[in-house]
Amino acid sequence: MCQVSVVVSRNGHQEKIMENVALLEVEPNGIRISTLFEEPRLVAGARLDKIDFLNGTVILQSDQQE
Repeated sequence: MCQVSVVVSRNGHQEKIMENVALLEVEPNGIRISTLFEEPRLVAGARLDKIDFLNGTVILQSDQQE
């Protein structure tokens, strides 16, 4: 199984918000991320910036505060 970590970049700072992500869905109001055992989380106003397959990391860009 190949799961990834999701990092959000805001105002030049990066924060890891979830590990072992199994599903990422682009929605009209943001990006929903899910693991196998936790509740899904919506990152409101986020957009997909980069996927680093080698390091297993998805980087989202957001200007909104959570």
